[in-house]
Amino acid sequence: MLRKQNKTLTVFFSLLPGAGHMFMGFMKRGLSLMSLFFLTIFLSSWLGIGPLLYVLPVLWFYAFFDSINIAWTDDSEFSKLEDRYLFKSESFARLNERFSGRCNLYFGILLVFFGAYLILSKMISRLYPLLRPEIADLLSNLVSVFPQFFLGVIIIWIGIRLIAGKKKELEKHD
Repeated sequence: MLRKQNKTLTVFFSLLPGAGHMFMGFMKRGLSLMSLFFLTIFLSSWLGIGPLLYVLPVLWFYAFFDSINIAWTDDSEFSKLEDRYLFKSESFARLNERFSGRCNLYFGILLVFFGAYLILSKMISRLYPLLRPEIADLLSNLVSVFPQFFLGVIIIWIGIRLIAGKKKELEKHD
């Protein structure tokens, strides 16, 4: 059962996205916000995409003010609030249905590419003495930009799919 907590402590815990929600008992919402916050940091660091960090202030402010708004609701409204994940499992199920059949193929390709990346990134330093310097530098540069390149290709592919889907939807209505 959810119950109101000390507002001062709620504000203090709200400084870390999701912690204020967890303090008030909204574990699912807090876990969602905290996971999204740290996943963004991880992906930005691992993929070397600094501009992805621009999402963090938006996420931080959302989490902070959402927990403050919840803490300051009156008791009757507070008791009506539900603890839910930010992303519903039904939306993932619909996404899975849409890509069923092809999903395993796409996931397999993704695993092969990232497995090859992991192997190459670890082997480049060992192969460096055996290769000519310009070839070693070229391989090193290719391996270092691979995650950004691969993510860029995926983003473009998703964009094309969305545009094609919208075009088909518009053609049906005409």
